[in-house]
Amino acid sequence: MSPQQFLRQVPLFQSLTQQDSERLAACLKRQILKKGEVLFRKGSEGTALYIIVKGTVKIALPSRLGDEVILAIFSEGDFLGEMALLDGMPRSADVAALEPSEVLILDRSDFLSFLKNNKNAIRSILSTLSMRLRKTDDFLEDTCFLKISARLAKKLVELAGTYGRQEQGSILIDLRLAQTDLASMVGATRESVNKELRVLREKGLVSITSNGIVIHDVERLKRRIH
Repeated sequence: MSPQQFLRQVPLFQSLTQQDSERLAACLKRQILKKGEVLFRKGSEGTALYIIVKGTVKIALPSRLGDEVILAIFSEGDFLGEMALLDGMPRSADVAALEPSEVLILDRSDFLSFLKNNKNAIRSILSTLSMRLRKTDDFLEDTCFLKISARLAKKLVELAGTYGRQEQGSILIDLRLAQTDLASMVGATRESVNKELRVLREKGLVSITSNGIVIHDVERLKRRIH
């Protein structure tokens, strides 16, 4: 698929005319990421917008001790890196590939020019930023008020809704997530998440396979949130 064809499938760019789409596609560069490869680090200069063509990347806040908190996972059609382009500040988080991925790169000047001439894109950017801020608020609320068991159950249900696919009456979360990744996503230690996963396995709610996490009973898992 050409960059122009792909752009027309991304909500941010769907309002572009054929001519504008061609012009913008000509500005894009392509980058391939290996699993674990870092796209950019927190504190680095924001010079481009990134659009995910395939694969998944994680948005994480690192600590000085080498730990991290995963704020979000982005996949095909998602864009990232817009904050540093809009406010001129350094990158606010690390971004790394969870699996082999491919991104399109739009330089800052081309991105700002695109926004200047496209009001629908500005509305889409603001809507996306608002949604991501709300998710961050939800994460902080969950971390403060929910136990680890409830936070893990909620995250698994959320991942199943976004990345799950039906397999023989169960739902496979089609992501290669390590227990450390899950722990980072719910603000807990790997040991705590390992313990909770063992409880969920014993209750027959989930199982861990080489393909990912399989959820056998979503409704029972949802009840553990409350």
